[in-house]
Amino acid sequence: MGKPENGVNRRNFLTVAAASGAAAVTAPTGINEAKAVPSIARIAPPSAAEMEAEIGEARLLPAAVTSVGPNARPGSDFMVDVLRALDIEYVATNPASSCRGLHESINNYAMNKKPELLTATHEEIATAMAHGYAKVSNRPMGLLFHGTVGIQHATMAFYNAWADRAPMLIMSGNHLDAAHRPPGVPTTHAAQDPLALIRDFTKWDDQPQSLQACAEALFRAYKITMTPPYGPVAISLDAHLQEGFTENDLKIPKMTRVSAPSADMDTLKEVARMLVDAQNPVIVVDRGSRSHRFQPLLVELAQLLGAPVVDQLGRQNFPSRHPLNATDRARGVIGNADVILGLELADFWGIVNSYSDVAQPKQGRRLKDSVKLVSINSRDVFMKANYQDFQRFQDVDLALAADAEASLPGLIEMVKSATTPEHKAAAEKRTAAAGAAAAKNLEKLLSEDAVYGWDASPISTARLSAELWAAIKEHEWALVSRDARLSNWPHRMWNFDKHYHFIGDSGGAGQGYGLGAAVGAALAHREHKRLVVNVQGDGDMMYGPGGIWTAAHHNIPLLTVMHNNRAYHQEIMHVQRVGNWRDRGLGRANIGTTLENPHINFAMMAKSMGVEGIGPIGDPKELAPALKRAVQIAKAGEPVLVDVLTQPR
Repeated sequence: MGKPENGVNRRNFLTVAAASGAAAVTAPTGINEAKAVPSIARIAPPSAAEMEAEIGEARLLPAAVTSVGPNARPGSDFMVDVLRALDIEYVATNPASSCRGLHESINNYAMNKKPELLTATHEEIATAMAHGYAKVSNRPMGLLFHGTVGIQHATMAFYNAWADRAPMLIMSGNHLDAAHRPPGVPTTHAAQDPLALIRDFTKWDDQPQSLQACAEALFRAYKITMTPPYGPVAISLDAHLQEGFTENDLKIPKMTRVSAPSADMDTLKEVARMLVDAQNPVIVVDRGSRSHRFQPLLVELAQLLGAPVVDQLGRQNFPSRHPLNATDRARGVIGNADVILGLELADFWGIVNSYSDVAQPKQGRRLKDSVKLVSINSRDVFMKANYQDFQRFQDVDLALAADAEASLPGLIEMVKSATTPEHKAAAEKRTAAAGAAAAKNLEKLLSEDAVYGWDASPISTARLSAELWAAIKEHEWALVSRDARLSNWPHRMWNFDKHYHFIGDSGGAGQGYGLGAAVGAALAHREHKRLVVNVQGDGDMMYGPGGIWTAAHHNIPLLTVMHNNRAYHQEIMHVQRVGNWRDRGLGRANIGTTLENPHINFAMMAKSMGVEGIGPIGDPKELAPALKRAVQIAKAGEPVLVDVLTQPR
């Protein structure tokens, strides 16, 4: 390591109130000695008065560390070693004092490489980034937040990740020991049980009180978050562990692969027999796809059975143009089914029952009386009671508490074994009929439904989707936003046939997910040089617009197209519905629901954060050239935003 101007190695000193001079710190084996960090002479260290304002008095060396010997090393350097052993590539953070030890170690010990810090302007944005990243990469991102207040900022995004079964490793700072806790802000932001707030919607949490326990907790957390059903896990990293020193020999646990829970073969044999003998088998899937392996497996199973597939679009589960894709005809095929196989369904009850949201709500069963229901769902392995994301209870005839992706190979083999020539002929007949129905539906969709209001201004969601498809379809593309608020036009028009084409929605339907998740997903796609597309709602955008800055700051290519209907339109419809029930009319539903007076200029907002902004565009004739230009910018490796004024849905 180079020698700084003052003659003291910048990693070899410790400034504390209880010690004077410099103390040597030896870097552990396995980390290459880094070059000296360039000096930034104009940024002076904080004065005593400034530190007083922040923490009340100078920070004392933790009582557990009474001396610093020649072989001592910072605790947070060891934490970095653990994160590296877990192969954590990125840690998203909004910086704060209770995390400063680990933050500094990532900066100067790891030289901001594996893990690399991602700067977010809000904890909710950082968490959504980890959420989107995990669904593309199938691996967790680290999060580093400040004590109680950082956790409070991020709670909605944690809940989204929990409901969507997305893995992530949450780390938050804390000052547990009151006898050595700095007064002032650090005490205000400390807690005896800092993770209690999120315990109902995380899989597991811990608050280790030694560095060895910290290593073991991080490894346990990683295994738990990456064992289906996935979900966020949280570790409270006490500041005295981060900032203290140790001379002890510490052990990093061994990394082991965790196999997903698969259904037993005898039960799969029973399921296969039910499906093969069915006259009208139907497969319904929601969050089935964990990796690139799932979609080909589901295609193979569906084709063996000639079974229509209804995709709930929790992930990229099934090709949108496949002859057996019956998503647009869900009600009919489900009502005609004699066996329904549900794969990782978030809401089986909602699939097989109807609910009318009217003044006097009505509900009813959509199925034949003789239908058999089968569920393969890893949710049955792990569930909590308080938050009702598990939906209403649905009776099924056979429930397999197992991961669907891990169980499909065995089920496919059992179906092959049970299939006779007569079964095969019946499956081929069902496939042909489903293909004819799908082709007829697509023709009507493109020739009639999509062209309605084609030249309207604001621009129809169908035209926006069609023009966007024309701009991206020749590229390797990925849609990282849900299209329900576009009336599902992309999934009805586009050809989704690759495992990376789509990642689903937020899971918990919490606002503020969209842009952050898109940035995280785009980061995971970046190494593959894919054209990443985010169709962004305007209301959701205003919860975390700082995600634009993060994309620019970290050079993350992303094409964001605003679905700017200048309203929280879902809520407009709710207020209109209740007003209609009460015979009060629809005319005042805009109060408290619209984003007008003034209108928001998202293109200008993007430019203010270093991102090219195009628009606002309200003339449909201007849309195609604007999208063509935006695609060129994104393909060149830059984030870009196109502000499109749209119809409500």
